[in-house]
Amino acid sequence: MAIGVGRRARSIEEFGANMGALAGLTQPQPRHAITPRPTDVYITSWAKSGTTLTQQMFHQLRMAHATGAVDMDFTDISGVVPWEDTATMLDFDMEAPQKAEPRGFKSHREYERLPAGSRYVVTLRDPHETYVSMYRFFDGWHVEKGALSLEEFMPLWLGGGPGGCDYATHLLSWYARRGEADTLLTTYKWAVANKRRMIREMADLIGIDPGDDVVEMVIAATEREFMHAHKDKFDDALVCAVMEEHLDIPADSDSTKVQARGSDAKVLPESVIAAIDAMWAERVAPVTDHEDFASLKSEIDARFD
Repeated sequence: MAIGVGRRARSIEEFGANMGALAGLTQPQPRHAITPRPTDVYITSWAKSGTTLTQQMFHQLRMAHATGAVDMDFTDISGVVPWEDTATMLDFDMEAPQKAEPRGFKSHREYERLPAGSRYVVTLRDPHETYVSMYRFFDGWHVEKGALSLEEFMPLWLGGGPGGCDYATHLLSWYARRGEADTLLTTYKWAVANKRRMIREMADLIGIDPGDDVVEMVIAATEREFMHAHKDKFDDALVCAVMEEHLDIPADSDSTKVQARGSDAKVLPESVIAAIDAMWAERVAPVTDHEDFASLKSEIDARFD
């Protein structure tokens, strides 16, 4: 018997009912939590800001360094770089051995809610682009296709994904750590445009000294075309299986995080743009002295010149 509303949500309220039902599937167990190690790496961008790309980059870097080859022998990238905030829902053992060292974990959290003394990889993205990307991701998977307009989607965007926080809280937390040796903070577009440098910076952070052959393998495995050709590895298959079993939402839904083309903020209605800009002006600009994301991006990117 299906729980929640027994189908894809057709409203914000129905989405909440489905997620609430999934949250109650399993009682939290010790194996659902991470026992921190100083060598742990957290891939912890905000939702739709480059998390999947950097998960793939991290996993392929450690695998190519350890074995001399990339590794696509997995069902879901979040099965090899696991996500603690879904562990109870999936009954996932977060302490299970990983394929290579160091251990890596996915997150959408701010620094203050992650174990101190680890290492952190964060890519920042224009909030307007994250809005469009998240809408595209939810539309036709968690939410019945076309059931929510771009304007109506705002409450889901504000949530930031399971275990996450709102956009401004996340950005300000990591912006404050932009000079810390344990944190690799870049922008998503910089990481894509400067992939070789990004891989080298990540390798240095996590204690790997890769040869040029390893770097080239990781570049190839993180190209959009390669990841799109393997998009079933990046489609939340573990979550899909639970949703099919308990919510009657088909697991073959288009839940891939790797689209053939990027998200264009130009499709946003003026009301959504105004709301996001107001959030930036109220919360981000006074702390960073940057009037918009483009200005902040210039500062972050310049650190790698």
